[in-house]
Amino acid sequence: MLTIYGRHDSGNCYKPRLLLALLGRPFRHVEVDSEAGESRTPEFLAKNPNGKVPLLELADGRCLAESNAMLVHLGEDSIYMPGDPFDRAKMFEWLFFEQYSHEPFIAVRRALTVYPGRASQATPERLEATLKGGEAALAIMDRQLKDTPFLAGDAASLADIALFAYTHVADEGGFELEKFPAVSNWLRRVTALPGFQPMSWLPRTP
Repeated sequence: MLTIYGRHDSGNCYKPRLLLALLGRPFRHVEVDSEAGESRTPEFLAKNPNGKVPLLELADGRCLAESNAMLVHLGEDSIYMPGDPFDRAKMFEWLFFEQYSHEPFIAVRRALTVYPGRASQATPERLEATLKGGEAALAIMDRQLKDTPFLAGDAASLADIALFAYTHVADEGGFELEKFPAVSNWLRRVTALPGFQPMSWLPRTP
């Protein structure tokens, strides 16, 4: 049985949960409150020295950190991993975009807004910088999604799962998604994928 250690309200933790739901693969979820220091215990650090969630534990005990690495591993040989080498590279291009140009702004601004423990970090300057960076990322996505139904082309891929996670809750960070109609339409296409589950969904304990 696969085990995902994570937070129910984290977009990064949602990514592997969503992929496994779309693939119809069973897994176990273990809630870890990183805000309360539960990812810094000796037991957790033995599994992930970086002390962060999400963390994927395979049935044989091997562990894998970093949400997009989990997507690549779990999505191998699935319909969400393009078979053509160039199409696959375009998917990776969007995965790298998510980590470098999207998550540091949209996810961070949401965290500064949603989590009380981050309030002291929510300076006007940082809120302004993350707003500008996030809107720039959404504009890039919007341009692409005017040309193709999904980010890496005509079919949904791991890129869509990675970028859906924080885009669909970007409004919680103060982003106005109605400014980006192609992104809004894409969000609806992702939620219509067979097997889709919302961020609030957690698997039943086996």
